[in-house]
Amino acid sequence: MQLPPRVVLAADHAGFSLKEAVKKHLSSQGIDILDVGTFSEESVDYPAIMRKGCAAVLEQGSPGIIFGGSGNGEAMAANKVRGIRAALVYSDETATLARAHNDANVMSLGGRLTKPNDALRFVDLFLSTDFEGGRHLRRIEDLEA
Repeated sequence: MQLPPRVVLAADHAGFSLKEAVKKHLSSQGIDILDVGTFSEESVDYPAIMRKGCAAVLEQGSPGIIFGGSGNGEAMAANKVRGIRAALVYSDETATLARAHNDANVMSLGGRLTKPNDALRFVDLFLSTDFEGGRHLRRIEDLEA
């Protein structure tokens, strides 16, 4: 799979630092970034930011990466948006399977739990993995129904 031309980023205060590292990494690969916030470590409530990021993912047709302290709440908020399939990623395998089996269009990372070098690897795996389709397609269709 070819890397996407644009990626949407959204973070709360606890994910801000990791978001900035990922933004720098993706920009260095020539990927256009749509960053919907937050833009500091000042405390914010994540649901509204995740909704804004997910709206951009759907509008742009681009994958998204969301960030929080653990990534759990952010994934939960994202999955409330119809058309979003957000996966909490914490390993190479979860990054790859989120795309290959679940056709995730958003990955969620925990800024307090994920080392920056690991996060960059997870991002590259997520963005470069194709959906396998086949038996997985009917499950995705069921999720969307």
